[in-house]
Amino acid sequence: MPSFSWRVCPAFVLLLIPSLVAAEESSLLDGWHDVWILRFLVNVLGYSTIIIPGYFLISYFKRTNYLETGNGFCFPLIKTCVFGSEAKTGLLDDVSLAPRNEGESGSSVRQVVKLIFCAAGLQVSYLTWGVLQERVMTRSYGAMTPEDEGEKFKDSQFLVFMNRILALTVSGLWCLLFKQPRHGAPMYKYSFASLSNIMSSWCQYEALKYISFPTQVLAKASKVIPVMLMSKLVSHKSYEYWEYFTAVLISMGVSMFLLSSTPSKHPSTVTTFSGVVILVGYIVFDSFTSNWQDNLFKYKMSAVQMMFGVNLFSCLFTVGSLLEQGAFFDSVAFMMRHSEFAFHAVLLSVCSACGQLFIFYTINQFGAAVFTIIMTLRQAIAILLSCFLYGHAVTIVGGFGIAVVFLALFLRVYARSRMKSGRRSTLPPPQKV
Repeated sequence: MPSFSWRVCPAFVLLLIPSLVAAEESSLLDGWHDVWILRFLVNVLGYSTIIIPGYFLISYFKRTNYLETGNGFCFPLIKTCVFGSEAKTGLLDDVSLAPRNEGESGSSVRQVVKLIFCAAGLQVSYLTWGVLQERVMTRSYGAMTPEDEGEKFKDSQFLVFMNRILALTVSGLWCLLFKQPRHGAPMYKYSFASLSNIMSSWCQYEALKYISFPTQVLAKASKVIPVMLMSKLVSHKSYEYWEYFTAVLISMGVSMFLLSSTPSKHPSTVTTFSGVVILVGYIVFDSFTSNWQDNLFKYKMSAVQMMFGVNLFSCLFTVGSLLEQGAFFDSVAFMMRHSEFAFHAVLLSVCSACGQLFIFYTINQFGAAVFTIIMTLRQAIAILLSCFLYGHAVTIVGGFGIAVVFLALFLRVYARSRMKSGRRSTLPPPQKV
């Protein structure tokens, strides 16, 4: 009898090993979605399946001098995507862009109405966008009772795709309806800004799983520091003393807020190390995006053309990655199960697209200084609104840190406007002939 059991036990263990290994593999496969660094790497791998073939194609067309030897049906498309017109310093061909209104082309009442319209449009678009962003990423859907946990939406990349597809549609219609400058940039150059833009947006959504919304807003306000560093590296720009002073003030204010934050019961109010790392990634990617777009504007394109080109590649990258992961249809199924989430996702995209159009209109009508003031006020209101709606606790020291950050931002706007007005006053008057 003992010999029989001695023979049976190893056989029984061998039968159990495959099932145990399969169960462990299944749990690992199911659990990787909860590790943000793995999701990040899988997303990058998905983008690389589009970037690497594209790189070899572009290299091939340039190496074979396709611009001189190519012909046929695909030639105009390849020329636009790979070569463009390569006219960085040309004028806006046969497009008369109206100069920005400074008040002389209409009554002061009309200008005030325009300013109120722009301010209200920006505030409503981005405040609603901020509230919905926190709602989607930190709260659950489908909970029938307070005890029911419901189901959380986890795929930040799908939200990025939703935003980009609507922005692409809006900018495309705008380019069709209103005359634009002749496009000169090779289309593939948008892919650099597009890739960094979707990565920064992914980090922005993903960070809300690990940090509070007020912390994220303050981090966005402080991104002027890495933007200055990136400009020094990429464009070799120099800065005035007051720009360094305000950058130090911003970093001090953010540090005061972060160090004074107290953990709360709800996970969305806690700042974790993962959240800080993701937030740093957001700032780095976003800084690169703005500097690369500055270089692209040397091709004399309009802001809406930039919006269309960047969003075109963003849709290509995100939908390709989502389909490869099988996450696209999972996210659509989540939308079908939870109509409230579907409404929030669509409204989030509408607010993002409308906000971008308000940005272009405001800068065109009133300049960058007025736009910066409106958006700085929006950030302050967003923090107050988030604390009121979602119960984020802010200490006295943290509140003082927030005040220091926004004081520094307003000082930057004031100093920049004084600097510009000083330059205008030193210019010689135009000679009459």
